[in-house]
Amino acid sequence: MSTQSSGIALVPDRPSPWAGLVLVTVIAGAALLAGRHAPLIGGPVFGIVFGILVRHFLAPGAAFEPGIRFAAKHVLQWSIVALGAGLSLAQVAHTGLDSLAVTAVTVSTAALAAWLAGRMLGVGGRLTLLIGVGTAICGGSAIAAVAPIVKPDSHETAFAISTIFLFNVVAVLLFPMLGHWLHLSNSGFGMWAGTAINDTSSVVAAGYSYSKEAGDFATIVKLTRATLIMPICLVLALVAASREKRKGSGNFQLARIFPWFILWFLVASGLRTAGMIPSAAQPAIREAAEFLIIVALSAIGLSSNLRQMAATGIRPIVLGLGVWVAVSVSSLVVQYAMGQI
Repeated sequence: MSTQSSGIALVPDRPSPWAGLVLVTVIAGAALLAGRHAPLIGGPVFGIVFGILVRHFLAPGAAFEPGIRFAAKHVLQWSIVALGAGLSLAQVAHTGLDSLAVTAVTVSTAALAAWLAGRMLGVGGRLTLLIGVGTAICGGSAIAAVAPIVKPDSHETAFAISTIFLFNVVAVLLFPMLGHWLHLSNSGFGMWAGTAINDTSSVVAAGYSYSKEAGDFATIVKLTRATLIMPICLVLALVAASREKRKGSGNFQLARIFPWFILWFLVASGLRTAGMIPSAAQPAIREAAEFLIIVALSAIGLSSNLRQMAATGIRPIVLGLGVWVAVSVSSLVVQYAMGQI
């Protein structure tokens, strides 16, 4: 992570995961308090914004990187597992099955829109693929999963991730307002957020900014959608293997791309269903999950780079916008057609 900025540099004596974790926790605490005073915006949104501002103006040094990376990846996964402890397996199964039709349409729409927009804008095939997969499945995680298979240049990966992140931030800020304007129900908004927003973190942030029920629904829908990363990676690996005239890609490992935290989410939900997690503990678990989400989002904000985002160029951004709008609209159209909202 680059640490260049026009602001002051925060640099402790030596790298330590605790330095980054302490910084992220302080930012998350401030975001939590701000969210309590402005609940329509919510702590998760403040976490992202505060993280971006701290990164831009104070430039945390390399010593903070291990803790920030840990929080952005692992703490987010822990928060999802904690959310599972408050949901029954019946609710998870019902929501996941209900979302399959909408998810199938939005993923297909993303693929078609990316291909068409990429050709019209003259964006390279690998960059188009990265943005399309990131928008269709799970943002930066999907891009990271397919990158070893399609082998893009480093700047293409950076462009794709920056573009996806830009629309993640826009979605977190815009979707709740649009949802209220459209008078969407909690389940309707949860379905929309879960199928049309890219990264899990942004889905969670937008969902819980709308309501707890919408957040629960959106999280399950998003996790169901994230599992599609496996068949997509398998197909891409087979295509790459065929083109290179060999049986498989040496860098492709199913175990490495499998989202294991989804399994633990189901385990936590199973414990809740079996009554092994007492009802009295539910409020504390929900509060812990909320704070972990804010911690993770604060770390993601700290990982962003406004200069890099501005330098990605206009065509990839236009491509990302076109795919994102197509996915967002198709999700609402399918739900209206099916009478779900």
